[in-house]
Amino acid sequence: MTTRREVPGIRPYDGPAGGWGALRATAQAVRLQMESIKAPITLLRTNQPDGFDCPGCAWPDKEHKSTFQFCENGAKAVTWEATTKRVGPEFFENNTVSSLLQRSDFELEDLGRLTHPLVYDRTTDKFRAVAWDDAFARIGEVLRGLSSPDEAEFYTSGRASNEAAYLFQLFAREYGTNNFPDCSNMCHEPTSVGLPRSIGIGKGTVSLDDFDATELILSIGHNPGTNHPRMMGTLHECSRRNVPIIVFNPLRERALERFADPQSMIEMATFGSTRIASTYFQVDAGGDAAALKGIMKALLAMDAEQGNTVLDHEFIATHTQGFEALAADLEATSWEDIEKASGLSREDLEQVAIAYAKSNATIVTYGMGVTQHNKGTATVRLIADLLLLRGNIGKPGAGICPLRGHSNVQGNRTVGITEKPSATFLKQIEEVFGFEPPAAHGHDAVQAMQAMIAGTAKALICLGGNFAVALPDSGQSFPAMGKLDLSVHLGTKLNRSHLLVAKETYVLPVLGRTELDIQASGQQSITVEDSMSMVHASSGKLTPASEHLRSEPAIVAGIATATLPDSKVAWKELIADYDKVRDLIEQTVPGFEAFNERIRTPGGFRMPLPPTERVWPTPSGKAIFSVYGGVQEDADVLGAENVLRLITLRSHDQYNTTIYALDDRYRGVFGRRDVLFMNEDDLAEQGLEHGDLVDIETITSSGRQLRLENITAIAYNIAKGSVGAYYPEANVLVPLDYLDKESGTPSYKSVPVHVLRSAET
Repeated sequence: MTTRREVPGIRPYDGPAGGWGALRATAQAVRLQMESIKAPITLLRTNQPDGFDCPGCAWPDKEHKSTFQFCENGAKAVTWEATTKRVGPEFFENNTVSSLLQRSDFELEDLGRLTHPLVYDRTTDKFRAVAWDDAFARIGEVLRGLSSPDEAEFYTSGRASNEAAYLFQLFAREYGTNNFPDCSNMCHEPTSVGLPRSIGIGKGTVSLDDFDATELILSIGHNPGTNHPRMMGTLHECSRRNVPIIVFNPLRERALERFADPQSMIEMATFGSTRIASTYFQVDAGGDAAALKGIMKALLAMDAEQGNTVLDHEFIATHTQGFEALAADLEATSWEDIEKASGLSREDLEQVAIAYAKSNATIVTYGMGVTQHNKGTATVRLIADLLLLRGNIGKPGAGICPLRGHSNVQGNRTVGITEKPSATFLKQIEEVFGFEPPAAHGHDAVQAMQAMIAGTAKALICLGGNFAVALPDSGQSFPAMGKLDLSVHLGTKLNRSHLLVAKETYVLPVLGRTELDIQASGQQSITVEDSMSMVHASSGKLTPASEHLRSEPAIVAGIATATLPDSKVAWKELIADYDKVRDLIEQTVPGFEAFNERIRTPGGFRMPLPPTERVWPTPSGKAIFSVYGGVQEDADVLGAENVLRLITLRSHDQYNTTIYALDDRYRGVFGRRDVLFMNEDDLAEQGLEHGDLVDIETITSSGRQLRLENITAIAYNIAKGSVGAYYPEANVLVPLDYLDKESGTPSYKSVPVHVLRSAET
């Protein structure tokens, strides 16, 4: 055991997730950001049929039986957007971009809402206000002046509405490019690539009703208490009706251990809580594939021993192909390699297989702990394999549940934000609009940044987000922004990417999800798609933060009109009435029949999910098993001497790159983010103690030195061989080309590093 000494800002947190701690944090967020009179009314409109969709996570709405439909982190997202703080032209008159770059990411966004369109003035190193029409005209002039449309990159954040995203892709395709880097490239692209190969669609197959009927939940690589917190209510209900919840995660996360529902009068009155995980396995970072193969290997052995009664052989014969190859690969994979790569014992994995075999309906939930690895796509397919073995797709209480982050990242992809559009979609665009869109595949997020580094990308248009900060390898990514001729950012608040200025940079302030959107035909609603494929309307109610704000659809249309004087699209008419945008979505995207009619029904409607009916939109018409043959390689890599695997992670006071405050309550970190979570045995083996300053150094094949210095190592309950540090600060340690080659997603969750005592210790 290492010696535990007092470390500033590090102290145990013994409470459950949720409960009174969540209510106190919500009250603090309200007190710091909003007017106390307006706040309760605003929060009570969150995720309600006549209100606005939470700008946070994509977990679906339950039937509206409870008093409120928001969680602690949802309240933070709402108050962060609906803040009374403002940052206008007078602020920028007194602050240079160089000085603003010295502020932390938290400090930048905490300045408040942007109030005016801004342009960077290089002579003064300051932003200044600019007229909307002047901004549009100049942006259009620069875009028209590029030697090729493929020199422009069009980035989309997952918070953009279906209407804004559809117009954005329409503009870029009429302009002439499929360069659509988007936030899903950095999180669930392995789902979008892997699941179509397995079951024919890149989406999950479960609904909230399935959680009511399930008999077992396998939770792999996610922390719902922070990243999709409304899910905690669902897990709470499942646990209380004695559904086993088996967790695989390198860190012991409080929300996966126990949770107190703030809407439970009994738990709140008694300071009680409910156990969430029935069993908790601390798999090694990057060891999920080996663990999944171990479970399946044990299942096949059980099936052979019990006379072919464990697997669903009828389902396999009728609905799948490739089983024999999967079975042969599992047989050839040694338990020694599985144990070494996963960090779990054969007995552990056989225990899971027994529980899985007993369950008649199983759901597997997973997050970026699965996808953000260099074999993320292959691991997603292994999850599908596990479910297919017992027919757990296409029946009540069963299925695959990828946990997406942003509230409309899935919807963006549905309406056309993809660098690899289908021929069918492009044909529909041509037939409806009368122009021929480009067919060549464009850039994803990493490829877009690589083009910027190389100097072949000249312009970047960002529909929300914090592009450079979200990407890995900030040592390369940050300077690349300065090589651009033009960068344009649509956003509600200032962030670091806005300050990494190009030759010309514009920051254009947008209406938030909580605010009234009034256009020529009156008040508008937008739509979003949650992680269970439900599409519903969202309508803001608050007075906009400034009279100078415009909606995202209106800004996209303004840039498009200025860039494409002979456009085939009636941009002005579409912005006057978003129903007309939805009519066009209906004409070009399958599944949106009677779009405007159906979103006016409370709760909206569900997009088609053929696998839920056991219809498989694959080339063969069947679900397809995969073969993952790299467990021995994983074992060799993960078991390398003195090499630790770095997991980048979010704090509880954080959503993606947005940092609401400097606490991480459930992990016992307060007022700071400069920490490295380490297993006590790893500390001892490195000759370190809890509280020592360390440097983290990435092991690269290129010879480049990626290093983060003077970080405080703290003892934490994390799998041996794995360490954790906060994102985005630790992005400097993630090489841009260290990624899943099938999907292009960076491997934020398994970076090989050395941990060294700092010279300053």
